[in-house]
Amino acid sequence: MAKIFCVANQKGGVGKTTTTVNLAAGLAKVGQRVLVVDLDPQGNATMGSGIDKRQLELSVYDVLLESCSVAEAKQHSEKAGYDVLGANRELAGAEVELVDLERRERRLKTALAAAKDDYDFVLIDCPPSLSMLTLNGLCCAHGVVVPMQCEYFALEGLSDLVNTIKQVHANLNPDLQIIGLLRVMFDPRITLQNQVSDQLKSHFGDKVFDSVIPRNVRLAEAPSYGLPGVVFDPSSKGAHAFVDFAREMVRRVNTM
Repeated sequence: MAKIFCVANQKGGVGKTTTTVNLAAGLAKVGQRVLVVDLDPQGNATMGSGIDKRQLELSVYDVLLESCSVAEAKQHSEKAGYDVLGANRELAGAEVELVDLERRERRLKTALAAAKDDYDFVLIDCPPSLSMLTLNGLCCAHGVVVPMQCEYFALEGLSDLVNTIKQVHANLNPDLQIIGLLRVMFDPRITLQNQVSDQLKSHFGDKVFDSVIPRNVRLAEAPSYGLPGVVFDPSSKGAHAFVDFAREMVRRVNTM
């Protein structure tokens, strides 16, 4: 039965999509069956997995409106080694259309329930705002993985996210919890980043993943080739860090 995780942070530009596709590729590398759900209308996780969002016949938009199933809409990324439930600009319209529908925040949960035995992990790439799309992701997830840069403003955004998760936990999804905080784009030469990292560890304890993703040019270049960094350059520091993170994720899930 699949474990479902949202990769979320209400601050933009912190590497949510990079984390989602590279964790997925890392998990596939260590023998896990993975589905990536792209809930961002920009469709970056779709493109970054080697699937052209402009060519999608069925997408997560159709799944949310219940006009098709996950099995019908998913596509397999041959190069990356996992399945993708893709997104494109159509998804922006789903925000408006979902408002008047029944079970509007549980549509994705219902759809994924039918596919839960096909995967070990489902990773949901959430948009940076708290929208109806993000709410659909949080309502069906067992937990949230929070990628964050070790900078002052990141701490501000984190407190907002923790409050959001508490509200969803209390009102909509009692299973929801923070699985862990992932330090990304980390540069150990910068004193402030080390200070913020220490603050995170002292405040959140074992909720901070041991794995740290370094600032890495190859990870940044990979999306332009339509590949996760783990596949684009498996020998890079960033790729090694994400495969280590995937192994840590499997261990953490086994102890849940």
